[in-house]
Amino acid sequence: MHADKLTEIAALAVESARKHGADAADAVIVEGSSLSAGCRMGKMEDIESSEVRDLGLRVFVGKAQANVSTTDFSIDPLGELAERAVAMAKASPEDPYCGLADPALHATQLPELDLFDDTSVPTEDLQHLALQAENAALETSGISNSLGAGATTGMAGIALVTSDGFSGAYRSSGFSLSCAVVAGEGTGMERDYDYSRVLHFSDLEDAVAIGASAAERTLKRLNPRKVPSQTATVVFDPRVSGGLLSHFSSAISGAAIARGTSFLKDHLNREVFGKPVSIVDDPHRPRGLRSKPFDGEGVANAHRVLVEDGVLQTWLMDSRSARQLGLASTGHASRGTTAPPSPSATNLFMEPGDVTREELIGGIANGFYVTDMIGMGVNAVTGDYSRGAAGFWIENGALTYAVSEVTIAGNLIDMFARITPANDLEFRYGTNAPTLAVEGMTIAGA
Repeated sequence: MHADKLTEIAALAVESARKHGADAADAVIVEGSSLSAGCRMGKMEDIESSEVRDLGLRVFVGKAQANVSTTDFSIDPLGELAERAVAMAKASPEDPYCGLADPALHATQLPELDLFDDTSVPTEDLQHLALQAENAALETSGISNSLGAGATTGMAGIALVTSDGFSGAYRSSGFSLSCAVVAGEGTGMERDYDYSRVLHFSDLEDAVAIGASAAERTLKRLNPRKVPSQTATVVFDPRVSGGLLSHFSSAISGAAIARGTSFLKDHLNREVFGKPVSIVDDPHRPRGLRSKPFDGEGVANAHRVLVEDGVLQTWLMDSRSARQLGLASTGHASRGTTAPPSPSATNLFMEPGDVTREELIGGIANGFYVTDMIGMGVNAVTGDYSRGAAGFWIENGALTYAVSEVTIAGNLIDMFARITPANDLEFRYGTNAPTLAVEGMTIAGA
């Protein structure tokens, strides 16, 4: 559906809410479609097509709010939806911090972010890409089985209208390709994968390269050893290093800070990382996987430095958490159609360091290079960190043998302070970081 039509429907929902007694309201529409094809062992396994279209209406009566959603965009059902939402709000408890965003913070000029590619990829082409990737992997000597390969194309449209004057919409596209394979036999089997996810079809990585990379990664994991428990430097590969940034962004969420449930709640304007570290959130990155021209409340967003020279500069805030903290929204509201907004990062990344990956590893006599993580053992209140990991042992500055069935542990406050970044930052994911070394972590092994 065209963006103008989406905003027109959202505006009708907001207008209907006001007519039924809402003091204020906003409506968000999310629509999307996707087509995917998957194969395994050279045979097509599935073709899936989906379409979604949903409208979320949030209404305010005094300091009480209610949120409802529907997939029926007809005028009469929208009126019934608005009437029901207002009745729900009148019966809801008051929330002194709820409400629409300050109109003074509304985005008035929407940047062009190059988020949409109208390239049409037929089912046959998706099948061909999946088969290409898998074939490249299976043709690699030592690969014994496949977990499958898949290719996907899709698009999404988002529109937001508020009763105090904001109206905006944007579209984005998406293309992905993945492959996962197995090497070895019996109890000695190992698996790994590779994938590419982009907004423009021309940016998608070559299918043969994806398959070959998945095979290479898998073969390197064969014959893993266990290592004795010890304290050593842990190096996080870029495929997993972004996880540390995700824990950081959760810890500086305004909602967590307002509740007092974050291990960083007392660290604003204090040194959290070492001085070489800077962390940025950039919603306006062209073709960024999480780019958007405005946030989930219509607030203007922008490139924002979260950590500069190791010092924490700000929280991530939507309007509600900002009111709780006596501050202003930072334009980080994120929302769906079934719940109120909450703060969330967009294109989050750590600036690259000054040393190469080889130089970073080269100075380590004994350490653990992590390529895969298991589990989510992180305590958001205390910062205690404990996760299963697999990768390769570092001896005298070089990667040697594969390692599995290991747990790495520490406390995120201590880990952040001891992070050293390499200079190999690439923008492949929504959250990106270079290779990261963290000294003095606990490794629980044999």
